Amino acid sequence: MKLTRIILVSSVLLVGCGRVADLKPAAGQSLPVKPLMARTTPTPAELLAIPTYAKPSRVDELMKRSEPRPQDPFNLPPPTGGSAPSLPPGSGNAPNQQQPGTQPAPGMPTTPGD
Repeated sequence: MKLTRIILVSSVLLVGCGRVADLKPAAGQSLPVKPLMARTTPTPAELLAIPTYAKPSRVDELMKRSEPRPQDPFNLPPPTGGSAPSLPPGSGNAPNQQQPGTQPAPGMPTTPGD
């Protein structure tokens, strides 16, 4: 009994999915107003069309032959060989030392002698 009911309901739902009809506004409603710069009011098909910028076409051009890449003018090595810049001599400020007269950031531990 239950199996028959399930089959009947699922067949009714499947039949309803295959129905195709033109889109129309609901009863008592009208299509959206004409856009300000448009010449005519768009049809429902035009409103449902996906613009090209939302779904660009794919380029499936295969490489015809293997060629080396051209020289990249922006692919330059670091000027100092990649090492980090050092502090100027005589500054005496280590990166973890605090300047005199400043408060530590909230939540940061304070060092003794502050």
